[in-house]
Amino acid sequence: MWPLPVVSNSTPLIHLAKIGRLELLREFFGEVLIPETVYRECVIEGGDSEDAQAIKNAEWIKVEKIMDERLKRSLMIKLDEGESEAIVLSFR
Repeated sequence: MWPLPVVSNSTPLIHLAKIGRLELLREFFGEVLIPETVYRECVIEGGDSEDAQAIKNAEWIKVEKIMDERLKRSLMIKLDEGESEAIVLSFR
């Protein structure tokens, strides 16, 4: 297992789920943390798609709220919201 918590943005979750290999993240890292915006992008906006359901049902993917909104806003000058929240969450 990975010694530190791993944080992900939407891209690896969506693409691994689409090819049926989402479990690779669990095998490599154990638990994966995602911010609320990444959950929204992957699951809520994904609707009833198979990949969205796979992400939703992965009990080893944990959703966490970010604490530093100011840092998120400053990162959003160059990055999208999900990427910004993932970076902020990695500093928890």
